[in-house]
Amino acid sequence: MMLLQDKVIVLSGVGPGLGRALGEEAARMGADLVLVSRTEKRLERMAETVRDLGRRALVVATDITDEDSRARLVESALAEFGKVDCLINNAFGIPPMDPITTLSLEALRAAQETNVFAPLRLSALFADALAASSGSIVNINSCVLYSSQPEFSGYKLSKGALQHLSSSLATELGPRGIRVNSVAPSYIYEDVNKAYFEWIASESGRTHDEVYAEKAEPTDLKRLATPDEIARATLFLASDLASAVTGQVLNVDCGEFHS
Repeated sequence: MMLLQDKVIVLSGVGPGLGRALGEEAARMGADLVLVSRTEKRLERMAETVRDLGRRALVVATDITDEDSRARLVESALAEFGKVDCLINNAFGIPPMDPITTLSLEALRAAQETNVFAPLRLSALFADALAASSGSIVNINSCVLYSSQPEFSGYKLSKGALQHLSSSLATELGPRGIRVNSVAPSYIYEDVNKAYFEWIASESGRTHDEVYAEKAEPTDLKRLATPDEIARATLFLASDLASAVTGQVLNVDCGEFHS
């Protein structure tokens, strides 16, 4: 379905797993992409995929934690396409997985810079363009929001702040016609988590399938979502089908958490 025909989407955090799925699925739905990460080689590979699908791609190597770099991104995107219809803040950083009272402030600040301050500044810098297109912002959050496990607390701190930021942006930017929503995946069954499950299996004397079953057990569907499934839910929020949806967190977790 060409839900995003001729829309221009700025996608930060282009990489393996969800970042790649977001780029591919957006192109399949008819969007042109502004591809953003620090690694130009990775961006070029993604751009080739987008172009193979018949869409345009602009590569902008960007440090999203640097204000000058962010400003150059906005300038480059508008110079190339003349408009922006959606900003997807997908880049993220995870502090050490230790109890929060044991973490250094430097580690916590680094996660906040990527997970909170970068989405805030990118949203502010793209706001005029998004207002002109009656566009939207989608922030990729996490079901870590609902976790109280000590090892996730540093990550939850930044993702909780991102949730509050998204709500505030929805209220502030709504009068300008800009929608702001969030997507919260749980475990995504992709390469990083597959490797993590392998490590758990080796450490605990179990098989990969047994670890997978343990992680999937809390879900209603008894399985984990794939990157493509997360991407399609995200891109629904970027489409005109969601034209009256703003200020929401959409859990994409196969029914693990119910609001």
